[in-house]
Amino acid sequence: MNTKSIIHLDLDTFFVSVERLLNSELNNRPLIVGGMGDRGVVAASSYETRKFGVFSGMSMKVARQLCPQAIVIRGNASTYTYHSNVVTEIIKHQVPSFEKASVDEFYADLTGMDKFFGIEKFAKELRQNIIKESGLPISFGLSQNKIVSKIATGEAKPNAESIVARGNERNFLAPLDVNKIPMIGNKTYQTLMNLGIYKIETIQQMPVEMLESVLGKNGRTIWKRAHGIDNPPIIPFHERKSISTERTFGRDTIDMIRLHATLVAMTESLAYQLRKGNKLTSQVSVKIRYSDFQTQSKQVKIPYTSADHILIPKIEQLFKQLYYRRLLIRLIGVKFSGIVGGNYQINLFDDSEEMLNLYNSIDHIRNKFGEHSVMRAVTLGTKTIGRMGNPFDGAPPIVLAHRKQ
Repeated sequence: MNTKSIIHLDLDTFFVSVERLLNSELNNRPLIVGGMGDRGVVAASSYETRKFGVFSGMSMKVARQLCPQAIVIRGNASTYTYHSNVVTEIIKHQVPSFEKASVDEFYADLTGMDKFFGIEKFAKELRQNIIKESGLPISFGLSQNKIVSKIATGEAKPNAESIVARGNERNFLAPLDVNKIPMIGNKTYQTLMNLGIYKIETIQQMPVEMLESVLGKNGRTIWKRAHGIDNPPIIPFHERKSISTERTFGRDTIDMIRLHATLVAMTESLAYQLRKGNKLTSQVSVKIRYSDFQTQSKQVKIPYTSADHILIPKIEQLFKQLYYRRLLIRLIGVKFSGIVGGNYQINLFDDSEEMLNLYNSIDHIRNKFGEHSVMRAVTLGTKTIGRMGNPFDGAPPIVLAHRKQ
């Protein structure tokens, strides 16, 4: 019998709430955070704008038309990263282990804490402490697993809490729309609606084999989640979590064109891995090993991102600061650390809709045909250690030429 108690915490309209924390005149007013100009994209919208149909990822031009009275703020990635870290530190000091699922979303296993505090009492006090110390509104859901807790948080919002008693999971889920189940995207939702499946209760009444025949292997997972019995584990948050890649040259070199192309190729590869894994990095570093085997590295903290066009200039800057000995180089490396879960939303206030569509298109091609099926022109001819050459069925890669915005 499952006896776990899992809490899911989610900062309400995070970017909007941070802006209101910094400027109280924005309270209770319709507010949009995102890219400025008609080609920008909405990163976050206040509840006051949502009743007009404004939501994140929408074209800023459309959002302005839907809610012309809204105040639009470009936003600042560094500011949001700072406040995310403030909340992370509060949680870190109050629970033994937790998962940072994104910049504004957390899970923690509170199992066993009822012996000392009472789980519900502890959860409520944790939420109040976060509100008091960070100044930001936050909601939570508490149940026996991550999935039900996440759904409960969504039902509790804004700035509230929801507790699903053990054994009441199916009853809690039954009346909700099927798209409330995590992992049901627009395509799956449309498929279910075409079958006349609108509520989770309908899935609960179906044989699992029927859902599998329609949705494949994901059908069983969705069926289990509809019954409140899917139990994905808590993935403990570690500040130093990282990914990296290195390139050792066959012959030591000071060919700047080659070195630059290799750095860009490695950065591009790691950034793609982040996006593919729905991750963001907050710290980047460059390593150089000279022909005399002396090794040096330099790192810098950055706002959470997974975007090539933000990461590549940072890596180029670090290399220029680091490489001053003018000796032959034997090895160079790139590392991303401070990694958390999260999608591309954190970059929306920096980018245009065109840029977001470009990333989505490039990653779609890479997912289908291989990582090296799309390459920047500057990186042609480079190979990253530990990676195969172009797997695009023998065809030449699509070349992405650099174009200044």
